[in-house]
Amino acid sequence: MRLLLDTHLLIWALDEPERLNPATRAIVEDEGNEVLFSVASIWEIAIKSASGRADFAFDPQEVLNAAIQTGFNELQIRSEAAVQVGKLPLYHRDPFDRLLIAQAMAEPVRFYTADPMLPPYSELVTLV
Repeated sequence: MRLLLDTHLLIWALDEPERLNPATRAIVEDEGNEVLFSVASIWEIAIKSASGRADFAFDPQEVLNAAIQTGFNELQIRSEAAVQVGKLPLYHRDPFDRLLIAQAMAEPVRFYTADPMLPPYSELVTLV
């Protein structure tokens, strides 16, 4: 199975895997699955990191390096996903989440998230 992790789940999988429920952790750690992370997640982490938020202590380069070392694969942003963003209903206004959903739909790939606002977008969304 191919699956795309949202930004929170990417950070949890790399830094705090115990935060993932056992079923999700097993799926992420299963070498038979292709775990993807989006360029949009690294971008989101870079923006939050640069803002100096005290509650966000993640370096985008370190997250990128850890994801690659873990065996996760980078998902580039294709034009089809960018176009899809404009077609999504406004269930959620976060631009990063909207782009991640659009990527999942354009690929297609399962999208794993902890955000309860995202499942209405597609049957590809798995809420964990």
